[in-house]
Amino acid sequence: MQLLRHWSPGHIVGVFTDIDDTLTTEGAITPDALQAIADLKTAGLHVVPITGRPVGWSEPFAASWPVDAIVAENGAVGLQHTYAQGLRKLYQQDAVTRSANLARMQNVLSLIERNVNGAERSQDNAGRETDIAIDHSEFTHLPQHAIDEVVRMMQAAGMTATVSSIHINGWFGTHSKLTGARWIVRELWGRDLNAEIDRWVYVGDSTNDQVMFEHFPHSVGVANIRRFESQLTHPPRYITQAERGAGFAELASHLLSCLR
Repeated sequence: MQLLRHWSPGHIVGVFTDIDDTLTTEGAITPDALQAIADLKTAGLHVVPITGRPVGWSEPFAASWPVDAIVAENGAVGLQHTYAQGLRKLYQQDAVTRSANLARMQNVLSLIERNVNGAERSQDNAGRETDIAIDHSEFTHLPQHAIDEVVRMMQAAGMTATVSSIHINGWFGTHSKLTGARWIVRELWGRDLNAEIDRWVYVGDSTNDQVMFEHFPHSVGVANIRRFESQLTHPPRYITQAERGAGFAELASHLLSCLR
């Protein structure tokens, strides 16, 4: 990972970013990060947060932050707010599939809570429509061996499992942050992200951002990603000096200075 000052972004059209511990600090978006989003939008760039957080948690931010959309639940659901239509939800899975998966996921969630000592569903779990989440660092602490066991149990049930800075997420389906990014670019703008991926930036902080770090030529980690450095098979290409929201603001400032 090279320091951000060595990054020459070229012609960038948009920014995808994680939310928890990338835009937020101690659970809330910081004023400098929020201003950074506004500055990117003012400069004409697209901004799309892409998160493992649930639909219910994400809705007020999709309506109030100066973003094009939020992609929630690791790529499964898009939230777009417009003044004409209000909040619009877009799904990668149809309603029948979502309903069937929900029942299966609740069974896995109960099984994990019964069999992994200390495992508890996340406090935002009730707002989830397409995945489940076990808290490991937000309000409770799970040791690494317990995190590994939760991941193993999700995968044994046929689920995709990822670990963010705060939660272990599991879902049925092939969607991911990367497929969610491709999907939302196609849905909102009718464009092929693969054809222009060198004109987008991805910013993140955790192991569940690896698929994005791997595929985006312009990938940046905020400094607190050092916590997961030993677990990263695909680290970001660049890293900020500041952590969390301040790191995102640093990224935005550097990017905008290069575009002037």
